[in-house]
Amino acid sequence: MDLLAYTFQTSHGILGTIVLVLDIIAIFSLLMGRGGIGHKLLWILLVLFLPFVGMVLYYLIGRSAADA
Repeated sequence: MDLLAYTFQTSHGILGTIVLVLDIIAIFSLLMGRGGIGHKLLWILLVLFLPFVGMVLYYLIGRSAADA
């Protein structure tokens, strides 16, 4: 196997794992927060369907001041 191809596959696997762990942390934080059911459900769906973007948006604009 080509070294460049192996490095590319390995780095994507590591990045994918990091994003998965951060998404799980975001969902856990979301569930423990003080928002309503609808608020939580929408953010969870956003994080699940857009893993990296949803997580970043949640931490930038989705969390309430009480949860931060």
